[in-house]
Amino acid sequence: MNERERIVVSAVLSLVVVVWLGFFFHTSPRFAGSGLGAVFGIAGAVLMLIPLAYPIVKRIPFVKARVTPHLSMQSILALHVYAGIVGPLLAIIHTGHKFESTLGIALTTAMLLVVVTGFTVRYLLTYTGHEIKDKLVLLQTARGDLDSAWGVLENSPAEARALPKARFLAAGLAAFGLDVAPGGPAGEVTRVAESVADLEYAIRTHEVFKRWFARALMVHILLSIILYALLALHIWSGFYFGLRWWT
Repeated sequence: MNERERIVVSAVLSLVVVVWLGFFFHTSPRFAGSGLGAVFGIAGAVLMLIPLAYPIVKRIPFVKARVTPHLSMQSILALHVYAGIVGPLLAIIHTGHKFESTLGIALTTAMLLVVVTGFTVRYLLTYTGHEIKDKLVLLQTARGDLDSAWGVLENSPAEARALPKARFLAAGLAAFGLDVAPGGPAGEVTRVAESVADLEYAIRTHEVFKRWFARALMVHILLSIILYALLALHIWSGFYFGLRWWT
């Protein structure tokens, strides 16, 4: 995951999430059935089928052994991400902002949820994992500094008496920007201890987010199954009613 990829995907995701709201300002009842509308619909459907390649290659050893020598899993994942976002964008254009049928509304809803949960799994979960690793390294360093500061303080009994007695009051005043920590070894212990506490709290918070984002993977898979079922039904209904009308 690089910064450029994150920016591009975030921009297209924002466009997908926002563009469907265009029905408040524009509706084209005939566009979906027109030639140009059909081109957008077919292209969007094909692109939404491409993401299936990633779980197939990843889960089936025989296919993985044949494909990965020519195309890396990272490249397949990138294709999975880009096709999984551009496809829904073309599909929304295909609708012409005509959301009247129950099937069409359900398909659009499932499509948007798949895109959002996919972004959560691909980027937010990865980002949270990296943040936890970085903060654990900082926490290890901070705890070493705290042990050193305590060692210095233990050799200075007079300085130990300078530690704030009302720690909650001191922490509350510090939250308002009022630094009441003493100077010298006692002040160093107080400052390092606050840093350790802040890092531990941040790690616990990130771990909560990581657990929630991990659940998004199961939701993403379930929604993807629903999406493909609705997409197949939508394509079938288009052929069925279209051919009946032509006959």
